[in-house]
Amino acid sequence: MSHDVALLFAARAVRMFGYGLLAVVLVLYLDAIGLGSAQIGVLLTLTLLGDAAISLWLTTHADRIGRRRVLLAGAVLLLAAGLVFAATPVFVVLLVAATIGVISPSGNEVGPFLAVEQASLAQVTDPTRRTSLFARYQVVGAVATAAGAAIAGVLVQAAAASVAVPSDAYRAAIVGYALAGVVLALLFRAVSPAVEVPPGERTDTSVATRLGLHRSQRVVFRLSALFALDAFAGGFVMLSFIAFFFHERFGVDPVALGAILAVANLLAAGSALAAVPLAKRFGLVRTMVFTHLPSNVLLILVPLMPTLELAALVLFARFAISQMDVPTRQSYTIAIVDPDERSAAAGVTGIARSLGVAVSPLIAAPLFLGSAFMGAPFVISGTLKIVYDLLLYRSFQAVRPPEESEPAG
Repeated sequence: MSHDVALLFAARAVRMFGYGLLAVVLVLYLDAIGLGSAQIGVLLTLTLLGDAAISLWLTTHADRIGRRRVLLAGAVLLLAAGLVFAATPVFVVLLVAATIGVISPSGNEVGPFLAVEQASLAQVTDPTRRTSLFARYQVVGAVATAAGAAIAGVLVQAAAASVAVPSDAYRAAIVGYALAGVVLALLFRAVSPAVEVPPGERTDTSVATRLGLHRSQRVVFRLSALFALDAFAGGFVMLSFIAFFFHERFGVDPVALGAILAVANLLAAGSALAAVPLAKRFGLVRTMVFTHLPSNVLLILVPLMPTLELAALVLFARFAISQMDVPTRQSYTIAIVDPDERSAAAGVTGIARSLGVAVSPLIAAPLFLGSAFMGAPFVISGTLKIVYDLLLYRSFQAVRPPEESEPAG
């Protein structure tokens, strides 16, 4: 592992640890400081929309203005948002911080980091090792998220014994999230210029570009539309909502919530590694689709389970196969575009996912907080994800990356 790869992996671990801390407590914290369900839904939506808008500009310019500069800017935005959320309960101030800063209510990647880091990793990695590297990158993130979720539960439980106001216990995890921004900035400053686009691989300025894309505009926009649908579906069952569901439905305390989400993320890590041999044998697209379909059936079944044990077991089974599509999807996106389109392609598809998931909380929050059937978001999410899988396979089964033996259709 090269120096730059190690630094980028470390940054991924720190960031996802912070996201894990935040995901367990965010909705509980917002509820504890007095926000209503409608306000929480609006706040989460604007958090994701703001991240999407800022990240779109940063990622589509990263290959020209510098990938390391963009990563540093993202670290500062994460730090700022975390500090504001920890400092004030005022809804309008939180709204501004959520829109401008980087906050992850889902436990998943937001901001410019994922796109720019993947483009940087691809720049310093042989194409035949890209999917394997991205799988390990996914594993690092999943394990770190699991650790963050577990620590969040313990941290909140410990803090609750010494504070009079419940929101103060949750605030400790928010502060931890903000501190992750400081560590990220230090790591990104140490990354070398080798991750930047070499001058010989930059596009001639006379070539027409749109959002940093030239040859691959059409295929990236098609992928983006499909990824937006998948993310919209996923937004119904963000980690924050899953934590709230288990808390309200089964009375699970913060420590147990953290443990459940930690186990789920560790299982997800294993599924990402399992995707590598499957992708080598069956191809990236087939691996993406045929591992994702059964996980969505399991997602629908989670709220139908009558006991905590059964619901957790089905959730674990779902996570054990749910992430095989992630490194394959990321590798596929990077593979089918030119080197100087990588940040933009990963960014545009990532922003499409952010926009898709941004809408879901407006619908999901009232369903979780005020619906007679709290499990409805699980059913909606699983059904929409199945539709996404079928559309993806139909549209891209014949479009192969260069390293696969069969020619592109």
